[in-house]
Amino acid sequence: MAIEPANLRIQIYPTEILRVKADEVDPTPEVRAVAQRMIDLMRGAEGIGLAATQAGLPWRMFVAELPSDPEADAPEGVRVATDGPEAYLNPVIDTSDGAPTLFEEGCLSLPGIRGELPRPPTVTMSWTDLEGQRHTASATGLLARCWQHEIDHLDGVLIIDKMTQLSRTKVRSAVKALERR
Repeated sequence: MAIEPANLRIQIYPTEILRVKADEVDPTPEVRAVAQRMIDLMRGAEGIGLAATQAGLPWRMFVAELPSDPEADAPEGVRVATDGPEAYLNPVIDTSDGAPTLFEEGCLSLPGIRGELPRPPTVTMSWTDLEGQRHTASATGLLARCWQHEIDHLDGVLIIDKMTQLSRTKVRSAVKALERR
């Protein structure tokens, strides 16, 4: 069954696809077309990342775009930004470094819901690009957090599952409102 990229939309919680563990995907012309559509959806929603499950597909792929921040500080060889929009197929976090830090996150599939959750500040991730080349890179700061957030999506995990108890309490009524819609 062919996918029509133009028909893809951001899925809103509690849509079932958001709880699916995504399947690996190969870099085909269809996957490239879907990745471009996902980039358009992400930009349109003013996000920095979007997982295929958020676009309604059980594919182990996400896109991200995080502009360079001249104030960001990172060790040599550790990324803090993307080089324009990037697509990551079959991503895996290989290592994480540092004690988890709290930071407020939002999610395009949970509109209006934000909360603090702990994540390691630096990660190393391996993935395949749209041309079939395998890559490994380390990231820190917001980019590392973005990668972890999107991989959670590919495993059916949402920010509301990992939020601190205080944040979970603060967003409880907003989550219930989404569940009732």
